[in-house]
Amino acid sequence: MRAIPYLKYFFYIAWHWNPVIAIHILFHEIKGEKKYGINTIGIDNLEQLDNNQIDHATIYMPAIYSMLELVFEKINVAGVDHLLDIGCGKGRAICVAAAKGCKKVSGIDFSKDLCMDALQNLTIIQQKKPLLLAKIINNDAYTYAIPNDVDCIFLFNPFDDYLMKGVVRNILQSLAAHPRKITIIYANPLNKSRFIDAGFEEIFFSKKMRYIEVSILENKA
Repeated sequence: MRAIPYLKYFFYIAWHWNPVIAIHILFHEIKGEKKYGINTIGIDNLEQLDNNQIDHATIYMPAIYSMLELVFEKINVAGVDHLLDIGCGKGRAICVAAAKGCKKVSGIDFSKDLCMDALQNLTIIQQKKPLLLAKIINNDAYTYAIPNDVDCIFLFNPFDDYLMKGVVRNILQSLAAHPRKITIIYANPLNKSRFIDAGFEEIFFSKKMRYIEVSILENKA
């Protein structure tokens, strides 16, 4: 029953943040899941994973739909060549990007179960967007080489500073090999300073209801 995941999600947010934010988020969750026809609701603490990076990962929670629609409008996601979601979970961000016209999307996550869910959701979007190029990679973000054509990266605080340091290093290595502009969309940007220190400039920032934050950064290439 779909009501159960919604209720669990509501009480989790209400407990950790507050009931007003929980009501706001749940409203957009129900609206967004219906609009895009996908199933990305829920939380996952990832404790069942047997992975040496689990201590550095954060709980799975999807970025809220209103935030995704805001930032994808800001960057004109239809003009993005290749969007990569690092810590993609069930694939919400790349599904929304694809639905809004992005022609190539990829997601990486170290949870096999979440990757399978992401593939199922992408299949739904591909039925409406048959020319969409999409890929889900079950891999460790710390060692993952950023593809040469990626020009937009999405992150929703998927892990701690240790792993983020590795991700920024991988991005810089990709830029050194193939200079280009890369746009970073970073929701709940707790480790934003890693990008600033690496030469990225924040071009947009939004904060709503104290906790819902997103930053858009670009390199100076």
